[in-house]
Amino acid sequence: MRCSVCSSKETRVIDSRISSDGAVIRRRRECEQCSFRFSTIEEMEILDLTVIKRNGSRESFSSDKIIGGLRKALEKRPVKQEDFDRLVHQIERDIQKKKKKNEIKSSEIGEIIMNRLRSFDKVAYIRFASVYRAFEDVRTFVREISKLKRK
Repeated sequence: MRCSVCSSKETRVIDSRISSDGAVIRRRRECEQCSFRFSTIEEMEILDLTVIKRNGSRESFSSDKIIGGLRKALEKRPVKQEDFDRLVHQIERDIQKKKKKNEIKSSEIGEIIMNRLRSFDKVAYIRFASVYRAFEDVRTFVREISKLKRK
């Protein structure tokens, strides 16, 4: 890790802390040349994963697409950034567990997101599900809300 003050590559880790969900490690570092202290964050990244879309086309996995969809679903909802980040890590971990031969169907990703959103924020779940499942009328909304009430 390069020091942002003097650009030295000689830094040492003073302290490491793992997040409560175990998906992120925060490291406190010190430059051995200028003694500047700084923090770094280390997190899991999904590599070499291909998403098979509904139309059969394939594209590389992108966390940005998941984050964008979640942001839309959670728009104007009272969610802390820390909780949002934890949700994204949980979804990514679920995707990582589910992948087979470095491929996953977009429908599987959608189901993983909905399962996590269902317990995270019910309004965001309904918003996401309405787009993902292409709700066409009010009755579909009412049925989905009834399912939530029963659970």
